[in-house]
Amino acid sequence: MADKWKHTALLVIDMQNDFVLEDGLMRVNGGKAIVPNVIRTVEIARQRGILVVWVVREHDYLGRDVELFRRHLYSRDKGGPTTKGSFGAELVDGLVIKEGDYKLVKTRFSAFFATHLHCFLQSNGVTNLVVVGVQTPNCIRQTVFDAVAHNYQSVTVIVDATAAATPDVHDGLQEIRALS
Repeated sequence: MADKWKHTALLVIDMQNDFVLEDGLMRVNGGKAIVPNVIRTVEIARQRGILVVWVVREHDYLGRDVELFRRHLYSRDKGGPTTKGSFGAELVDGLVIKEGDYKLVKTRFSAFFATHLHCFLQSNGVTNLVVVGVQTPNCIRQTVFDAVAHNYQSVTVIVDATAAATPDVHDGLQEIRALS
């Protein structure tokens, strides 16, 4: 059965404290509600022998590697969201990187932008992707668009294991996907 899944990877995107917890610096309102579904998806992926890739944001304390429109969130006194080594950059409780998983650090919406993700996936024979995490209109959507541009055979978003700031934004994107 594992052979059936050897060309598939699960991308778990931005399931970090700063995006999910109530007091997170960049909290996505729907993030906490999907944690059980993300945990279950990771469990199923591991059972099937699917490569699990943890895609996380980790930024310089001063925000020198963050998008220009977010630089104001960082300072010498307090750092900022998902600063490398901070509590906010850690995965939420219940999600753990295990042996055989892979951690990829990104600094932009897409997991493919300015990272080695495509090369890593290719070298592991991955042709199909499953995507979960936050936030639907930004990191999820941009990663999916880039995966399609890189010619992955199948790119699947698990809708009840992804979230946006509001249900309307999340649902609106589902409707767009259904029309395409």
